[in-house]
Amino acid sequence: MELTPAGREQRANMLLRVLVFTLIISVMNASMFNVALPVIRAEFGLTASQVSWMLTGYMIVYAIGSVTFGKLADKYRLKDLLTYGLLAFALGSIIGLAATEFWMVIAGRLFQAAGASVIPATAMIVPVRYFSPEKRGRALGMTAVGLSLGAALGPIVSGIVSGLVSWRYLFALSILALFVLPFFRKYLDDETGAAKSIDYIGGLTLAGTVASLLLAITQGSWLLCVLGALLLALFLLRIRTAAEPFVQPSLFRNKAYALGLGIAFVLTGLNFGIPFMAPQFLAALNHLTPLSVGFVLFPSAICAALLGKRGGRLADEKGNRYLFAIAAVSILFSFIAMSSVVGLSPVWVACLMIFGTVGQSFIQIAMSNTISRTLAKEQTGVGMGLYAMLNFIAGATATTLIGKAMDAGNASFRLNPFAPAEGLLYSNILVLLGGLIIVATVVYMAQFRSAAPIPAAAVSGKPSK
Repeated sequence: MELTPAGREQRANMLLRVLVFTLIISVMNASMFNVALPVIRAEFGLTASQVSWMLTGYMIVYAIGSVTFGKLADKYRLKDLLTYGLLAFALGSIIGLAATEFWMVIAGRLFQAAGASVIPATAMIVPVRYFSPEKRGRALGMTAVGLSLGAALGPIVSGIVSGLVSWRYLFALSILALFVLPFFRKYLDDETGAAKSIDYIGGLTLAGTVASLLLAITQGSWLLCVLGALLLALFLLRIRTAAEPFVQPSLFRNKAYALGLGIAFVLTGLNFGIPFMAPQFLAALNHLTPLSVGFVLFPSAICAALLGKRGGRLADEKGNRYLFAIAAVSILFSFIAMSSVVGLSPVWVACLMIFGTVGQSFIQIAMSNTISRTLAKEQTGVGMGLYAMLNFIAGATATTLIGKAMDAGNASFRLNPFAPAEGLLYSNILVLLGGLIIVATVVYMAQFRSAAPIPAAAVSGKPSK
């Protein structure tokens, strides 16, 4: 039976609520094990590089899966893809829960990543497919709420579960995602894309490129970097010669989309960089336990969750440029102010991170909304999938570069004259990150000037607001 406009809107809103709950579980699953890594390393007698494969392997499979599911969503029903993804997610959780050897833990995490990677693709596609452009900001704001709540709860839940019972029960929490499957199948429609063949060779070369580059970044290997560059060249050659390429070359000729991805790469790196660096200096300078660090980060994540919906409304009512400007000023203030108090009371850090985390949530909404409006309808799945994949490459790049900067030891110069001596290294990094915010803001404001949305069929031209 054909739904009325009011019925379609009600179904879309119900679907959005289910998606938000799923995002909370997904983000918690990605971050919970960070706190438990020292315990896992000690239990299995591992080196730091060996235990890091719990993160590296997860990130590689997750990044590849997000763009793969995005591509498949252009051809197959999204409800079917979610069914397969969530079942694989649950299977990985069961394997990890029963693990007696470390290879079983890794296998569980890889299965989890393969299944959970359908969730970021869904989070990008649902607001675009089920909400009109004038209401899309609100939908993206709700997804930001799920992301922020997951980030807030992850470290705290991990600390409590690992301390009271065992880190293995972190796998059990992820099985909760299976309970949302009937609701996804109820509220998602049966829409499919055009019946085109899948370019598996192109998909494999893209997967090889992503895996090689992520490993090159995280392991610091120039050989893997060269391999990634060669696979990238093969991928670009493949999409120019295949009859039905995995990614249409016209997508990369869309200047607004390509530049949007570049800006998003820098900004997403900052989103990953600060949550990575803050626990490091809170532990090194303030000598906090992992659970105490979680409580310091908790207020900022909760504020981002509470204000995420408001950020989406601002994007709808005032435009993406307006929301981006608010976010950029908030993040810049957070970074510069925090660079002046790093190493002092954790209360200062907790308060100032509120501005940064809320700003990062707002920028994520603005960038997702902006990029979605540069895509033709038939390119939505793979285009937003590539955007999701780029997020993980940006995260790996940022955490590696910031980690290497911290490994360099004490700084010999002072970028902020008010920086405490004991926190000089971290202060300098925060100031440099603030400079990146300024550059990204100038480029965004210069490129995305038009207030009018791009026509759905456009693949080039003036960007949206």
